[in-house]
Amino acid sequence: MPRKRPTTHDYRLAPAAAAVWTTAVAGLFLTWQAAVLTGLAAGALGFAAWRRAWWTRTCAIALLISGPVAAAWVGGNVLRAETHPLRLAANEGRSTTLTVEVDTRPEGIRAEGFAGHQAGVDHVILTATTDGAHLVLLAPADKWRDLLPGQRVTAKGTLAPPRGGDLASALLRVRGPPIDPRPPPVWQSWAGELRDGLSRASAVLDDEEAGLLPALVVGDTERMVPRIVDEFRTAGLAHLLAVSGANLAIVCGVVYLLLRRLGPRQAAAAAMVALIGFVILAGPEPSVLRAAVMGAVALLALVLGRERSAVPSLATAVLVLVLIDPALGGDPGFALSVMATAALVLIAPKWARALKSRGVPTGLAEAIVIPTAASLATAPVVAGLSGQVSLVSVIANLVAGPVVAPATVLGVVAAVIAPVWPEAAELVVHVAGPAVTWLIRVGRQAATVPGAAVGWPEGWAGAVALAAVVAATVLLLRLKKTRTLVVAVLIGGFVVLVPLKVVAPDWPPEGWKVVSCDVGQGDAVVLATDDADRAVVVDTGPDPGAVDRCLKTLGIKRIPLLVLTHLHADHVGGLDAVLTGRAVGAVAVGPLKEPAWAWREVKAQARAHGVRVVEPKAGERFALPGLEMEVLGPRRPPVAQDANTTVNDYSLVLKAHTRAGRVLLTGDVELAGQAALLGERDLGAEVLKVPHHGSRYSLPAFLEAVKPRVALVSVGEGNRYGHPSPHVIDVLRAGGALVLRTDKDGDLAVLPGNRIVRRRRDGLGQVVQRAVPDSRWHAGVRVGAVADELLRHAVAARRAQARFRVLHLRNARRRHARHHAQGEDHTRAAAHGDDDAGGGVRPRVGVRVRRRPEDRVARLARPPLQRAQGGIPVAATDRGMARGCVAGRAARDGRPATVPAHRLAPDGRDLLLRQGDRVREEVTSPVP
Repeated sequence: MPRKRPTTHDYRLAPAAAAVWTTAVAGLFLTWQAAVLTGLAAGALGFAAWRRAWWTRTCAIALLISGPVAAAWVGGNVLRAETHPLRLAANEGRSTTLTVEVDTRPEGIRAEGFAGHQAGVDHVILTATTDGAHLVLLAPADKWRDLLPGQRVTAKGTLAPPRGGDLASALLRVRGPPIDPRPPPVWQSWAGELRDGLSRASAVLDDEEAGLLPALVVGDTERMVPRIVDEFRTAGLAHLLAVSGANLAIVCGVVYLLLRRLGPRQAAAAAMVALIGFVILAGPEPSVLRAAVMGAVALLALVLGRERSAVPSLATAVLVLVLIDPALGGDPGFALSVMATAALVLIAPKWARALKSRGVPTGLAEAIVIPTAASLATAPVVAGLSGQVSLVSVIANLVAGPVVAPATVLGVVAAVIAPVWPEAAELVVHVAGPAVTWLIRVGRQAATVPGAAVGWPEGWAGAVALAAVVAATVLLLRLKKTRTLVVAVLIGGFVVLVPLKVVAPDWPPEGWKVVSCDVGQGDAVVLATDDADRAVVVDTGPDPGAVDRCLKTLGIKRIPLLVLTHLHADHVGGLDAVLTGRAVGAVAVGPLKEPAWAWREVKAQARAHGVRVVEPKAGERFALPGLEMEVLGPRRPPVAQDANTTVNDYSLVLKAHTRAGRVLLTGDVELAGQAALLGERDLGAEVLKVPHHGSRYSLPAFLEAVKPRVALVSVGEGNRYGHPSPHVIDVLRAGGALVLRTDKDGDLAVLPGNRIVRRRRDGLGQVVQRAVPDSRWHAGVRVGAVADELLRHAVAARRAQARFRVLHLRNARRRHARHHAQGEDHTRAAAHGDDDAGGGVRPRVGVRVRRRPEDRVARLARPPLQRAQGGIPVAATDRGMARGCVAGRAARDGRPATVPAHRLAPDGRDLLLRQGDRVREEVTSPVP
């Protein structure tokens, strides 16, 4: 049998397509001058190639023509967008009223819930045109989410400069609903009814499947569960949530195969009709049109068997689409489609033939190389967008691939028949249900693999860097001399990195008893029992994916009690993720059932999972093997107010007795709630979950009553609330506590023996040994406690940068004690700064010392304290702190100078000052 010759591709239009695309990118992300220069440079290169016969005549002429055309067209569009009157108004932030025509379907922007704000889609983003200018509209979701492309509406709002990367002249922040909306075109109304019918029919499935099916078929992600989105992104399956060329190829391929008996021309015509109908169904947006062209290229090149025409068709598609709409040049979806299609027509056939030559069956070879080639080709763009590289995407796509086509086809059938026969559509959706469930399970299992995704730099720099790495690796693997070396380096890298990044040693650490999960701006604490897979969970954080990840890494499968300290979104947002796939005994909530929306969701989710809801009272105790819990508060009757402060103060406050010591769980109690707890019971605990993410609304007396050795602050990185407060951190450290934060330290585990294990976000574990504090530092008064008692507010908001130098009194008296008068001209102490023959204080060089007789009231050497903000000089007196020259002998005799931060010696601890000395030394610093 003669050997089949490999297919040779026609690359004559590839340089022209690359030149047009590069010109668009330069104009969108730089300036119109950059677009003109790039296009003219491409044209000059084509002219030189034509004159010197570097390439074929067709290739050179195509580049010679396309370069100047792209320079003029793209440069003109970018210049028009930059000089439009709306851009000038946007730079000034003017308010305006515009009549616009909607170009795309509104896309929801999901916001994380915090406090009384419910998580969900509050705003939508859509594009529109008006007076020849392109606009991006950021509008409320209530009334704008139902608009369809082609509708004309009037909008009021404030203009702002666009983000760049497209042809938008301005961003309009819309206020209020659309005014006087016109009816959409007939075909858009028909497509909207089909999409709504599919959404209604999908409601017969569970919530996760009901949200995934419309996203898989027509790209409608409005009802998607956030947890599924995160898992698919980590598993490398996020491309299934958007309409792509694969959807169109599946639909058109099925139509062609069903009708091929009628003849190739009739089947091709029917497939083209199906393609047009699918475009209308998904919406004629730029992304859908792009997917249609790419799907048609793949269909014509692969299904019709004309592999040689694949590259010219792809190049022509890029030329036509970018010249029609230059904004596609900066669209990441466009880049993903081009890269994936190029990999399928250029790389996949070669790899499939190589596997077949080694005895791999045809179907298995194609099933392996298609997801592998597509994943490698699109990895740079995905890494630049998400800031991570999925290491399991190839396997996940390989396992999920067989069910994508059946689910897509059944979803399209359900959408078509839903308006006329809803019952039949629901039956079709039931048939598609197992395939959708399989996709969810594949994504969930792939996302739970340790090290499933690794961090990578975001943006263009990250994309280019990964592209260079992938290209270099593939090139070196093709060379026989370097193939063995590259394989050895890859294997060695996995051997070294897997134990550090993937396996994540020491997590969970052996014998852990308390874990504060890194869930962002929210709370989630896990209390271990003597059973390895059973624990009590207190709060669930705002993000379902984060708390689910934490519980899976800890191996928690049974939760006898799930406590929701209060019903704010940053404490109940991950409730559904905790209840899913785990045996939960009961959900405990506080007495105040506010906000109302959160209480309804808690009841609905508990009812859906068959879990009862209980309301523990103050004084009740819960006993489990190795864990006892007592409810300390609230002890006041509830007041039905939806104010955030009121809800916080009615948080459940628990005290847990674990094998690692006592743990005080405070929820978000603020000033009133903390004051109510004082004096009720013994609040002392070795571990404190700092109230309200370390906000400034914490009583120093409350923190002093707890006297924690370890303080855990659950806080989100870069949060806009200023959490945690420097004052609270300062007070905790002054009390001798080790303060740890989830935004900097990641997941935090407390072990017996006062040991802490931190699991940072990069996956590396670091053990921190915290020895039992020396009794000398806890037997008497500390500088931090003295300062707090005297000032009654934050002594230093930036104490980490400026610590107080503490001087020890060595002897009761100097051997030759003399009384010196205070004065600026006194230099004796400075002259004998290094002479310690007589004992007492050893002053620093340049520091003036004033001694006076015994002070019967205070026997502590109090250095001058200074507020970090405002620079108000403060001096220690017999009865308090005197600011300026108001009261006290120290203030009257001489005004102490303000000590700059860089002059204060750093000291990581608050040391005890010795008592019982007969002479008091007061130290002041001269004015610099």
